[in-house]
Amino acid sequence: MNNMELLADALSYIELNLCETITAESVARNCFCSKSGLEKLFRNVYHYGVKEYVIKRRITKAARELVRYPEATVLDIALRYSYQSHEAFTRAFQQVWGCSPSVFRKEKRFTDIFPRLLQPFEKGDAYMKQRKPVDISELYDLFLEWKDCYFICCDIKGLVPINEISYKAGDLAILETVRRMEKCAGDEDIIFRIGGDEFVLLTASRDIAYAQELAEGISGMNGEMICFEGQEIPLALHTGITKFEGRHLKYDELFVWLHQAILDNK
Repeated sequence: MNNMELLADALSYIELNLCETITAESVARNCFCSKSGLEKLFRNVYHYGVKEYVIKRRITKAARELVRYPEATVLDIALRYSYQSHEAFTRAFQQVWGCSPSVFRKEKRFTDIFPRLLQPFEKGDAYMKQRKPVDISELYDLFLEWKDCYFICCDIKGLVPINEISYKAGDLAILETVRRMEKCAGDEDIIFRIGGDEFVLLTASRDIAYAQELAEGISGMNGEMICFEGQEIPLALHTGITKFEGRHLKYDELFVWLHQAILDNK
């Protein structure tokens, strides 16, 4: 089994067992490799460990359920994702989202802050090889349904130097990006994260003027600060508009086209 196959198996096992007890040891055991080898590979490719990825995926899935199932209590959802108390779940949720589950349920719409990672690209140009592909199947389904609607593509300028300050600062930049996009988006527009620092807002509109208004609103917040441990960091986004008019793209082709649209707007 090569490294890419090992990562694919590990990611699949984690996704299938998010509601169960998962440790780095159990993932490594399932993949027939050492814990240290798996952790080293995971950190080299994704820049965080197995445990952190599991937490991010659990809290992302839990956030979606908070929004979709208002009749479920916070404790119901906490227990479903292997948190043994409301307090433990709230602490983990706060670390990922910067707010409590109750506040999130009242105020937020976007939930997929850490989408499922997929096996990295082994082929393609240098740009695509360094991408960390994520599951965009829901976006693809909507793309097929909402034909000829506009995409607003956003890319964080300089996320790498922000991550060099701290990966927690990088996570804060991601949350702020989502906040800006949510602030401008209409009620029927949907936001997706399609990579480490790349986002797409799929509008429900075929009106170019509407798409331009959204893009200008997001760009208008460029330069506003995020504050991490007392340090103010300016945050700006590359923002562009695209439309795949009349095209019938396969799943993998949509991913490549969206990333190319982001590159074209830098």
